[in-house]
Amino acid sequence: MPTDRSSNHSPAGAKSARGTDPAAPTAAKKPRLLPRRRLKESDVNVVDQPMLKKALGGTIVGNTMEWYDVGVFGYLITTMGPVFLPESDPTTQNLFLLGTFAATFIARPLGGVIFGWLGDKVGRQKILATTLMIMAASTFAVGLLPGYAQIGLWAAALLVLLKVIQGFSTGGEYAGATTFVSEYAADKRRGFFASFLDLGSYMGFAIGAALVSVLQLTLGQATMEDWGWRIPFLIAGPLGLIAVYFRSKIEESPQFQATLDAQEANAKNASEGTPTAKGPVGIVKAYWRPIIVAMVVVAAANTAGYALTSYMPTYLTDAKGYDELHGTLLTIPVLVVMSLCIPLTGRLSDRIGRRPVLWIGAVSTIVLAVPAFLLIGIGAVWSTLAGLALVAFPVTFYVANLASALPAQFPTSSRYGAMGIAYNFAVAIFGGTTPFIVELLIKSTGNDMMPAYYLMATSLVGAVAIYFLKESANRPLPGSMPSVDTQAEAKELVETQDQNPLINLDELPFDTQDGTDPHAHRGVPAGA
Repeated sequence: MPTDRSSNHSPAGAKSARGTDPAAPTAAKKPRLLPRRRLKESDVNVVDQPMLKKALGGTIVGNTMEWYDVGVFGYLITTMGPVFLPESDPTTQNLFLLGTFAATFIARPLGGVIFGWLGDKVGRQKILATTLMIMAASTFAVGLLPGYAQIGLWAAALLVLLKVIQGFSTGGEYAGATTFVSEYAADKRRGFFASFLDLGSYMGFAIGAALVSVLQLTLGQATMEDWGWRIPFLIAGPLGLIAVYFRSKIEESPQFQATLDAQEANAKNASEGTPTAKGPVGIVKAYWRPIIVAMVVVAAANTAGYALTSYMPTYLTDAKGYDELHGTLLTIPVLVVMSLCIPLTGRLSDRIGRRPVLWIGAVSTIVLAVPAFLLIGIGAVWSTLAGLALVAFPVTFYVANLASALPAQFPTSSRYGAMGIAYNFAVAIFGGTTPFIVELLIKSTGNDMMPAYYLMATSLVGAVAIYFLKESANRPLPGSMPSVDTQAEAKELVETQDQNPLINLDELPFDTQDGTDPHAHRGVPAGA
């Protein structure tokens, strides 16, 4: 006998046709679901190409400036030793200046935390202009320092202080630059455009090295120790003014501006549907897993990178018997070729993914480190160049993808802050200290192959971390809408959104300020 539909409305105590109490909850009634929010053309960010180029140029000059100083200081270590510690032996002088170089990176985490937090609050562009000004001013001031002959050990103390200030400002530079460019670029070409930051970095290093080489060749070692070492640092003053001018002309990134607009319209971060992480402590609590993964990857990449750039001139001069000039000159062509190849590996990551390209960097470091240092150990120019090229090969795959892979691990509202913490702590512990640690390992063991073993160990751990890195190629940044190059691409993206495996509608920060339920796009019951 069919069930009477009116039985659901029978008086209390009456039995339904199923023999159950009508007051008990039934499974017959399902909650009403609001319609799923769909992507519209107006949701998709179409990149302003002229503004992208201006933003890219404005950020590249800062990275070039940063690494120009790294190159100058790294290549002048054996020259500046007698200026600041003339009464010490060459080994002590080298360790002091390598330690001073490491102190620069010890200050970077604090700068990364403070500038990263401010960058998420007041904007990327303002903070990037500030960090560049501090960085250029501190580099210029190094060129004005009196030496040991004028003020004794105070000269060495002031050098350390200026490098610490420089490191503090640099802490906000790379994290902000990568965040800025990543937010400007289209999803499908983020790897290519972000890689230009590291092209600028290593070209800046090469420019600094080339300038030092020209000065050594024209002035001679005695004049360089007397006053010639100051010239590269003093040049940073006018270069910094030019760089600040270019950086002041760029506008705030569209992705971050959209987040700011949403935060102004809603007390919480409406662009992501979750409250914004409050301060550095809140960021660490909210995103500690991707922060740890990013730190390990950065450590592996920068150990190889700084071994090639900052330590290699000292290694060739101190351990392999090259004079200061040749120790500098031999690395320049390798750096230039590597820099030109960086955009190619950035483009490759847009095609096959960030993780595969980073794995190439990690595995090739493990495989090529020993052959590279064995070739360098032969002592001939050809073998040294070949060995340096083997070190540069994995660095090209590593560094070209950090700028696009790492910012994509964090949401827009906390991206700068999280990047500042992850990148700078890793660089401080492993990257910037690589020259000092490797030199100490060689001196304590007497084994010139220690740099190779150190690189292998860090890349082995890095390869494991890459496995846990979230793939981000061709996908929207977390907390941001999809970004494309043309309006036609936006239209195609909207038409194919249901078949596109790279678009997850549940993760997109749809605007909820139109009166609809904030969970509508997630298929959540109305009023839930």
